[in-house]
Amino acid sequence: MELRHLKYFLAVAEELNFTKASEKLFISQPPLSRQIAELEEELQAKLFIRNNKKVELTEAGKYFEKEVKSIFQDLERISVKTKKIGENVSGEFRIAYISSIYSSTISELIKHLKLQFPYVSFKLFEVSTTKQIDALEQSKIELGIIRSPIQSPKIKAQLWFKDGFSVVYNKRLIRIDSEKEIPNLKEETFVFFNKDYAPHYHEVLLELCAFYGFTPKIIHEANNINSIVQLVKNGLGISIVPSNIAKNNQDTELAFIELKKVNLKTDVSIITLKEDDSEITKTAVDFLLNKSGSH
Repeated sequence: MELRHLKYFLAVAEELNFTKASEKLFISQPPLSRQIAELEEELQAKLFIRNNKKVELTEAGKYFEKEVKSIFQDLERISVKTKKIGENVSGEFRIAYISSIYSSTISELIKHLKLQFPYVSFKLFEVSTTKQIDALEQSKIELGIIRSPIQSPKIKAQLWFKDGFSVVYNKRLIRIDSEKEIPNLKEETFVFFNKDYAPHYHEVLLELCAFYGFTPKIIHEANNINSIVQLVKNGLGISIVPSNIAKNNQDTELAFIELKKVNLKTDVSIITLKEDDSEITKTAVDFLLNKSGSH
């Protein structure tokens, strides 16, 4: 029994028509019928009931179809895994991150990985949390860095660090001397993350404002933390951003006040596929976890 026998069998089982199956396989019908007959002879079981009107699977054929499909799924999984192992030597390793956590640490990670795996092409993508989860499940990325909890049976999440929140404002246009003055911001206009783009994060920001006793006047929304900070700098309003942004921002026009009274933090997590045990992934995760103290 060869793989081609199984492929031919599946084609006939799916089409239930030898003519259509032969067209799908780009072979003529007589050789296809001969291959199926050989398979039935080897298995010593009839797989199809044939008559002039139609082709049907026998009970044995139905069982065989289910098992053969499972074999091909296993082969696909084995092929993907083999490719992953091969990428330890050469190939591509894709890392996604959300805009609000980008820092010099991610640049350092790429430099570190390039030294360890010189023949691998490392690529960085700025991607929202939701899209990262989909991409990882579909093996379109190898590692992600997200904010907010996830629920996926395929994904392993490891806490990188807990991030607080800070108010950011243009100090040429507004003055806030301390956290005590935050409730007075109810008259100010706010720039926030787009609700559809980052729903969990959007809700957290509303919770923060509620804690200080007001509902924010949101006049502009953006999908990127750098855009939000730039809009604040341009005088379109104030915002609440992760404290990690404050630590990595050197702009002299901007000021940040950390919200320490409210005990609300978000988890920044490193996500990988549960079955991914490649050396590159392990090296990348270990590097980031060892750097968590710098946040």
